[in-house]
Amino acid sequence: MSNILEQRCSDSPYLETIMRGRMVSDGPQIRPSEVHWHMVFSRYHGRVQSVFVGPWTTAGVADWKAGAEILWVKFSLGAFMPHLPVRDYRDIETLLPGAASQSFWLKSSAWQFPDYDNVETFVERLVREEVLVHDPIVKAALQEQLPEMSSRTVRHRFLQATGLPQSYILQFERAQRAERLLRQGVSILDTVFELGYYDQPHLTRSLKRFIGHTPAQIARLGESE
Repeated sequence: MSNILEQRCSDSPYLETIMRGRMVSDGPQIRPSEVHWHMVFSRYHGRVQSVFVGPWTTAGVADWKAGAEILWVKFSLGAFMPHLPVRDYRDIETLLPGAASQSFWLKSSAWQFPDYDNVETFVERLVREEVLVHDPIVKAALQEQLPEMSSRTVRHRFLQATGLPQSYILQFERAQRAERLLRQGVSILDTVFELGYYDQPHLTRSLKRFIGHTPAQIARLGESE
């Protein structure tokens, strides 16, 4: 299991959240689906690795070693690296080659490993060197505030920036809302009704796919918190 020591948001439009943690024991744990791509930096027995992690389209299992120190950098929807097309990295973790003991290679340049407190500086350099860009059409599409353009153009740009169709992200966000309601003590049937699921089996399939637990399991987890 992991012990998340800290998590914070960021004022950067390119970043969603930044987390750091330390694994306190070996063993697998449920990993929910994720629509954001990440860069993950791990340190284990003095060895540092950087990994490009694409969106996860279904829940799965993560396995870390006890003693590993992890930094998760979650990028905002709409931020992407054109030389690493997100759609080509769905459900894939790609180890980035090391350049030296404290740096790694990315787009033919050596980059210093960031730490929890200077991620924004790292991201600013990515933007300055045009390794990382941001397409505002993603936020506009999710808020249904699109400018005048064809639906085909919107779909293309959305998929290019996120690696996922908009419909999938909306389903994922609904599953997250359902998880929050169940953890807060809202009944399964009321959650079905409030979020517009067809019936309880529909809710169950959605939560198993995106969260990795059934509604009853999530409700029990909420009771134990």
